[in-house]
Amino acid sequence: MSTTLAVPSTEADATKKGERIPEPCIVVIFGASGDLTKRKLLPALYHLDQSGLLPEDFAVVGVARRDLSSTFGPDMQDGILKGGGVEENDPKLAPFMDRVKYFATEFDNDEGFEKLKAYLADLDTKLNTKGNRLFYLAVAPEFFADITHRLGAHGMAKPAEGENHWVRVIIEKPFGTDLESARELNDAVNAVLSEDQIFRIDHYLGKETVQNILVFRFGNGIFEPVWNRNYIDHVEITAAESIGIEGRGPFYEKAGAVRDVLQNHVMEVLSFVAMEPPDSFQADAVRTEKLKVWRAIEGIPVENTVRGQYGPGNVDGKDVIGYRQEDRVSPESSTETFAAIRLEIENWRWAGVPFYLRAGKRLAKRVTEVTVVFKQPPLHLFKSNNSDDKIEPNILTMRIQPDEGISLRFGAKIPGPTTNVQPVTMHFSYADAFGKSSANGYERLLLDAMLGDATLFAHRDGVEATWALFTPILEAWAKKAVAGFPNYAAGSWGPECADELLAKDGRTWQKL
Repeated sequence: MSTTLAVPSTEADATKKGERIPEPCIVVIFGASGDLTKRKLLPALYHLDQSGLLPEDFAVVGVARRDLSSTFGPDMQDGILKGGGVEENDPKLAPFMDRVKYFATEFDNDEGFEKLKAYLADLDTKLNTKGNRLFYLAVAPEFFADITHRLGAHGMAKPAEGENHWVRVIIEKPFGTDLESARELNDAVNAVLSEDQIFRIDHYLGKETVQNILVFRFGNGIFEPVWNRNYIDHVEITAAESIGIEGRGPFYEKAGAVRDVLQNHVMEVLSFVAMEPPDSFQADAVRTEKLKVWRAIEGIPVENTVRGQYGPGNVDGKDVIGYRQEDRVSPESSTETFAAIRLEIENWRWAGVPFYLRAGKRLAKRVTEVTVVFKQPPLHLFKSNNSDDKIEPNILTMRIQPDEGISLRFGAKIPGPTTNVQPVTMHFSYADAFGKSSANGYERLLLDAMLGDATLFAHRDGVEATWALFTPILEAWAKKAVAGFPNYAAGSWGPECADELLAKDGRTWQKL
């Protein structure tokens, strides 16, 4: 499914069958030897090429520190075939791979950057890419500022005076580890690039079902009138994974569930669920409404937060080890692999409506979804078929992954002489309606970046606003020793204290 949320960018977009086509350009991927490039970025770019959404004059240049000039192309082609649902005899594959290049340099080597500049200029001449550049920093966060600085120092961060081309930079998360580090990184990057050149990417926003939250809300007249405190009891957002840390011990020891998922992915989804209708779907209008949501959260008391760490357990019928037994993890680690929070948005639409957010590793199953629980009618006229005679509330569920879709639960009369009510569900499935897709979410984001459309990318104000909410929580947790880790078994739905977070309000997590 292709969902167009944003108007064309200010540059003159070519069109083909009503689609937006970027201008000729070179995509330069720093850290191209990493897994992200092979599994996600190259398959995404090839899908765009298959769909006729890339310009004819186009190239990809992978940049990394090792000399991979003889193996880079075959390795990337292997990634496209295995991860992109592509047949080896696809007639577009060989011409696409002819435009995939490789350049080796250390990221702190000024001579290497000067040679890279000359190499790209030579490609411009050969391939008619007109000097347009999309730099993708698929590197560890400690290299973000250094690479950006050298792009500026070697004249690659801005078009030369009088030249009519563009330069944009995509930066992967995590963008900072707390509010102070995020501000420092923003300042360092903004010292070289203007804000409209910076595209802070969160791959969750490339998912069709995340974008569909906006279409669902603002493209259908039936739901928006009840999308407020008068009709909604509470909202739950869950980002659960059944896998562990997959060998990324050193990374996860520094990150944890809050930095890895809650502060970015989950808060982005929250903003789509809670924002006011923007004046348009141009980047500034959407970002403004998202920022209003985050700034309307008055702060999250630490007593409205819980943290957990998984111990040994059973997932999908297999026994698995606990977090502290994972490779390169401290046996006394206090890193949280699960986090849940309760927050409220202090504005006219949402005052008094609690939002419960949770994210974790080694949970019962992989699922990311938004659950909107509606208030009960003021008077129950009918009996339930349940043993406790309790009428179930109406629930709207938006499943982001897997089995993407939307379901609505409501009460219906059971056939027979008595008037008893039983909950039933209407369900929409993306796969059933539109067929399965091999797209990985990066297609939309890469295309938008090449077009200069920043609607689905993070702004520095938004990054700092969410860090302002989570930094006090992380600081409070760091000051208080963790008692009882590990406190949930792998394969469960997290620690009991997460259930108590809702039980205090007389609520329970919805079954997933």
